[in-house]
Amino acid sequence: MGISLSRAAQWTTASSGTGKLEFTPMNESLLREILHFVEQFGSQHPLEAEHAFEEPLQWSTTLVASDFKTDYDISDSAVQSRETDSKGRPLLQLSPPTVSVSSFSQLSKLVHVADAKKLEEVRACLEENRDPVVKILGRSFADVLEREDAHTDVDKVEEGDPANDSEVKAKLCLLLQNLDKQILSNLQEEISQRVTLDPTAVKSEVELLKRLCSEGEKRVLKSLRYTSDFEFANGCRSPPWRQVHGEMCYLVIETCDTETLHVTCSTTGVFINGGVKQEGEEESYERTSDLYEDLVTLLKSRSPHFAENINKQIQHVESVDGEEQGQPQRSYEQQEKNVHEKARQQHALNKAGGKKKYEPCQRWKNLGLLSACGKAEKKHSKSSGEEKKQRAEAKSKMKAEFPVSSSPGRLSSHKIKTSAGAILSELYSESSSESEEEEEQLERRPESNMDLPTEYWQIQKLVKCLKGGNQSTTVLTLCIMMDFNLMQETCQLAIRDVGGLEVLINLLDTDEVECKIGALKILRNISHNVQIRRMIVDLGSLRSIVKILDSPIKDLKAIAAETIANVARFRRARRTIRQHGGIKKLVKLLDCVPNLANLTADQEKDVEVARCGALALWSCSKSTKNKEAIRKAGGIPLLGRLLKSPHENMLIPVVGTLQECASEESYRIAIQSEGMIKDLVTNLSSDNNELQMHCASAIFKCAKDKQTRDLVREYKGLQPLVSLLAKAGNKQVLAAATGAIWKCSISMQNVAIFQEHNALEMLVGLLTDQPEEVLVNVVGALGEFAQIPANKVTIRKCGGIKPLVKLLTGTNQALLVNVTRAVGACATDKDNMTIIDQLDGVRLVWSLLKNPSADVQSSAAWALCPCIENAKDAGEMVRSLVGGLELIINLLKSTNNEVLASICAAIAKIAKDKENLAVLTDHGVVPLLAKLTNTTDSKLRHHLAEAISHCCMWGSNRASFGDAEAVAPLVGYLNSSDTLVHQSTTMALYQLSKDPNNCITMQEKGAVKPLIHMMGSNVEVLQEAAAGAVRNIRLLALAKSESYCFH
Repeated sequence: MGISLSRAAQWTTASSGTGKLEFTPMNESLLREILHFVEQFGSQHPLEAEHAFEEPLQWSTTLVASDFKTDYDISDSAVQSRETDSKGRPLLQLSPPTVSVSSFSQLSKLVHVADAKKLEEVRACLEENRDPVVKILGRSFADVLEREDAHTDVDKVEEGDPANDSEVKAKLCLLLQNLDKQILSNLQEEISQRVTLDPTAVKSEVELLKRLCSEGEKRVLKSLRYTSDFEFANGCRSPPWRQVHGEMCYLVIETCDTETLHVTCSTTGVFINGGVKQEGEEESYERTSDLYEDLVTLLKSRSPHFAENINKQIQHVESVDGEEQGQPQRSYEQQEKNVHEKARQQHALNKAGGKKKYEPCQRWKNLGLLSACGKAEKKHSKSSGEEKKQRAEAKSKMKAEFPVSSSPGRLSSHKIKTSAGAILSELYSESSSESEEEEEQLERRPESNMDLPTEYWQIQKLVKCLKGGNQSTTVLTLCIMMDFNLMQETCQLAIRDVGGLEVLINLLDTDEVECKIGALKILRNISHNVQIRRMIVDLGSLRSIVKILDSPIKDLKAIAAETIANVARFRRARRTIRQHGGIKKLVKLLDCVPNLANLTADQEKDVEVARCGALALWSCSKSTKNKEAIRKAGGIPLLGRLLKSPHENMLIPVVGTLQECASEESYRIAIQSEGMIKDLVTNLSSDNNELQMHCASAIFKCAKDKQTRDLVREYKGLQPLVSLLAKAGNKQVLAAATGAIWKCSISMQNVAIFQEHNALEMLVGLLTDQPEEVLVNVVGALGEFAQIPANKVTIRKCGGIKPLVKLLTGTNQALLVNVTRAVGACATDKDNMTIIDQLDGVRLVWSLLKNPSADVQSSAAWALCPCIENAKDAGEMVRSLVGGLELIINLLKSTNNEVLASICAAIAKIAKDKENLAVLTDHGVVPLLAKLTNTTDSKLRHHLAEAISHCCMWGSNRASFGDAEAVAPLVGYLNSSDTLVHQSTTMALYQLSKDPNNCITMQEKGAVKPLIHMMGSNVEVLQEAAAGAVRNIRLLALAKSESYCFH
């Protein structure tokens, strides 16, 4: 189940790593094999079937609670199995649409429940659990399945596993291994037929097609080019991290009659990709077409012009060549056949040990990376021929690298791609909770035809001196290397290309301090390069660098911490640092006294070490687990002490770390209790833009809590935040400042102070020509400001209504949530509502009910309530929205309580119009509302009862609610502690009591006593409704007693 998924399964090659199983015959066979195994497992291996997985398998299912029958506890839409693990947790849990299964026994039962949909369930399970064996058995047993000698290794793992169920795990491991062998054996013939192309065949076909690109009407193609001019030693042009997927190169083909085609050539065939373009642009490796056996077949299917003219043109080209070379003409089909025949012969020659064999270049082998077909290569020394070619090939190699400039902010918009070795390393590393973080981005350097500078060759000569020199020569060489501009990418790559990284890393393990310092200084500078950062981690050097943090030499510790700060910019590096105990050591570096007036030379070194430690922690704090590790190591009070430093170069990394960690509640509480809010407010008035940005970001994250908002006001931090709005040119500062103002304005006392400094007018001015991260915060703040009636008028007078309505057409979900809230708040003013209606704002808000986000749906529904209530002709306005009422009714089937509450509130407003109520009734509003009455959510109860109250005003709806058994649950609402629930429920019961059968139900369920209690309320509306309901119940009772007397 592990090896078969990696070797036999055919996955879409999504660039994000979230590929899906393709709909191919091979995948169907594989899925059926696994399905059969799961179905029979419970009966054939009952003991192993009861074993609880290490982690549950989770996926999105189409099953619902009604599909499950016996042996399960069912409540509403949720399902739990009665079978539990050793900790009392159910082995199967269903919370639509997610199902979680923790044993083969429950898996077997689930596929039986799925019946006709069981194959789809297996597919969904495997797609969302790409490494199921790890979750079933744990990492140690999963690693065994990847090796050939699995039977021998199972015993070793079993002995080393302290768990009591290790014997069961071992049996499960062997069963899964047998399954893998069986699947691979059954699919062996299909697997062997998948590799149909190699670089030689592709290159030959490309060269042939290039000759068909010409000018004039008779041309077959406009142009054909590779996306990269660099060719690896194995003949591939795709990056190594894509070669592991079998991809060899990418082409951009301009046809005469269709749009430009972006084509991927892989070992399994050729296909259209999502748009792999020139370097520096967005890339998408996702397959978007069928798989074709060669380029010509693909082009024939895509371009009618190509299909019509290819044979004529190729014969013309061949006739010219034949005349020149004295060769007979050949048709295109014959030539194409010969090309592929040569490729197959070459492939056979390589298998037979022929001389010509495509291999990855030496530095990829040194890292244990893979060739294009995914086979591990043995390390070997560089041949003399390669040594001679090195100088000639260096220029083209430089073009293939994609380094990052050291200048801040110069990052491209696509994610970094890891090398093949890094991908494999990630597969077998420990699981991490850092999946929400994006990998760092890298910049692709444009190609250049300029010759390499002399520094490149000089540095390579120095690295060779490092390899063979004694201690004095090594120190001298390191000093000379540091005279070069090591921040220049040419110098960085020169060190790497000649194997200098390995030499520098080896120097870290020597006993010579000068050598260590020199090597670390060079690593610190060149680690600004993305590729070098990754190679440092791949070579395992982080262990040595972390070890240096314990050194008694302060200069050494400072440089090591700075190097860690550069390297720890991607997830795997941060995890490695934590695993080697680096977080605790970095926290220890923070222990100094930074705010003394006069520092000794030794104390100044301590401060510098602390600054470098803070820089490293800042980089590491982007990981959730590292944040917790910093807290447990006692980092919060030390950061609080450093926050009082007068030096900006110390404050920036300290505040940067705090604002990064402030996303965790434990840090927000600590920042309050340690008195850091005052220091953050103080530093808002700094002249350093970066420091101001980080302070505002920290306040933005901490101001979720009321106490923090009050402290910011108490320390007079609101006015500095408003002053930052004047820095409209610095979008990062602006985003942080508007975010802090948004969160602080949740407290109305803060809004009043903001108004004294004209913050509202400035915020309205920021509604146009701003990036989304600024707009989200600005609109969020306006939504809070608009809670005060006077501010609604100000927003209108400043021209804020029109840009707000315009933002309703966006796609950013966070922005849409805030915009709908702001529009809804403004709509409570009738003059504002008139403008919103004129701008077609109500229709735009209503259309957001179709948005897939539940947050957007609920926010839009809440906004509709004041729009309907304050519109001049609300009934006609609602009816003019085609399909609007049907959309509202459909949302009553949502599983989100906030969506349901908001929709019920909207229905209560819509139902005030009789015609609209009639339409709602026709669409089945009564049974849907009645179905919701069993809820325990107070907010939903309040608005649901209100909706039922208004829906009773049409026809026989009162009796229909009774027939749908909605009355009895409503009586239970009277026992709620929420006064709003009491009021809306009493109004609903009053309307329902006008039907005799409902009165009987109310009396039977004990509604009279709480209703009499409600009659003593201070709210007049509540008094009247309660009295009316009691009166109706009493009249029915009197009528009943009179009928008895009469008879």
